[in-house]
Amino acid sequence: MAGSSRFRGVARAFAIGLFAAAPLAGVYAQALPKTQEEKSAEPLTIVTSGGPRAFSVEVMRTDEERARGLMFRRFLPADRGMLFDFKTEQNVLMWMKNTYIPLDMVFIARDGRVISVAENTEPLSERTIASGGPAFAVLEVNAGTAAKLGVKAGDRVEHSLFRR
Repeated sequence: MAGSSRFRGVARAFAIGLFAAAPLAGVYAQALPKTQEEKSAEPLTIVTSGGPRAFSVEVMRTDEERARGLMFRRFLPADRGMLFDFKTEQNVLMWMKNTYIPLDMVFIARDGRVISVAENTEPLSERTIASGGPAFAVLEVNAGTAAKLGVKAGDRVEHSLFRR
């Protein structure tokens, strides 16, 4: 009996140790590159007055994916981006918490029309960035991309997410 009691004590201590370490494992996992997401990039085109510009984007469709976004990443290739699907048009608030890469945010209506652009967002900031009207999706690209390409309200974004 004494042996089984000691075993239960050791097992309980082990379980408590695992439970206490679980949140740290989650933080560590978030800091690792998201190779699965990066492999699932989809084509997206921004059509500006200067012509079409092609990107490969990771699409964040779930609450968990949208909450994580580009957090903890240190690099985003120039032709890449992240598209946040909000499922319905709504006033959207974004932030840069735990995001190290300065970004431009392109707020997009259900039909693919750009409704506003927030340029050069501040890394690691918890200041909210508003869509300026109902948005269906948000495209994040490297800071300076919107100015370089001339992206502005009224331009079009082509992706399977948007209906015509």
